[in-house]
Amino acid sequence: MNFALPMAAGAAALLGIASFIGVDWDMPPVESEQVGYRGTGMFVTKDAGEAAAARAANVVPESPWEPDPEGERASEVYENVQVLGHLSDDQFTQFMASITEWVSPEAGCEYCHNVENMASDEVYTKIVSRRMIQMNQAINVDWQAHVGNTGVTCYTCHRGNPVPKEVWYRDLEPKPASRGYRDGQNVAGVFSGNSSLPQNALEDYLLGNEEIRIHADTALPTGAQTATTKETEKTWALMMHMSESLNANCVTCHNSRAFNDWDQSPPQRVTAWYGIRMARQLNNDYMVGLTPVFPMDAQHRGPEGDVLKVGCNTCHNGVQKPLYGESMLGDYEDSLRKKVNTDVPDFSDYETPEAVVVE
Repeated sequence: MNFALPMAAGAAALLGIASFIGVDWDMPPVESEQVGYRGTGMFVTKDAGEAAAARAANVVPESPWEPDPEGERASEVYENVQVLGHLSDDQFTQFMASITEWVSPEAGCEYCHNVENMASDEVYTKIVSRRMIQMNQAINVDWQAHVGNTGVTCYTCHRGNPVPKEVWYRDLEPKPASRGYRDGQNVAGVFSGNSSLPQNALEDYLLGNEEIRIHADTALPTGAQTATTKETEKTWALMMHMSESLNANCVTCHNSRAFNDWDQSPPQRVTAWYGIRMARQLNNDYMVGLTPVFPMDAQHRGPEGDVLKVGCNTCHNGVQKPLYGESMLGDYEDSLRKKVNTDVPDFSDYETPEAVVVE
């Protein structure tokens, strides 16, 4: 029997249906890269069109000018410079011009300052930005095991937005009369790849310090190696978050024939291990600590009132290395690769602002 004619007719029918209902078909070419030994099936495959769009969205902005490191210090020229006082006047001015473009290109200086009194701390965003600068410095100095010499700047996360687009928060929606039947899952979890896996797994791993465990080394689970089905599902939710954040699949960090074996895993797995712990520290030491400072509105908090927090996608924005590994720190070495003031502010008496519209 000749199968060619029926197959051709079937293909034509599918194309006709697609054109009738307006389906946007995503056609090849695709890019495939072997990342492991031949025969292990360790390939990373990406859509060429999506890769080109990602390239265009991850262009590093240029520094407004090369600053002169000599001259009077910023703390000598301006009032109330608490974190960047060690910079020269020109370095400080250059950094302020840059951070304005990174975070608030539309609002300009007014986003963080009372322009009638630039030294005042009355605008809450100035207090937040000061703490965020400390966070950048901590990442670049303390977490080189994850960020390497590439490091980060405010632009890595903000990309010209006052609030980074990629954040997470506690999500208890929808709220039926009794949530017990689904136990935080069995709905499309936005932070678990829109799967029905536990929707708040990031809270356990990127805020809490729950161990990530699935595999055992014995035929039957024993002792500390025992992992419940729910724990396994939470781990998969985290893995889906990481995969989508980096636009990478499992074999980026794991050997497909021995997922649990660190000795057979690519070095990226170690980098990811540090990244999880880095995100955890940033959320606990910086984001949650700023809870009294952030306004009580949907632009700064989740529906349960918790502050927005960082995840893998906050920096990576869909590529394995943020900004494809291009460093911006060459122009901001003294600003963001040195920790001069590590004081942790006390916000316990801070009066939380009302709702604020972020332009």
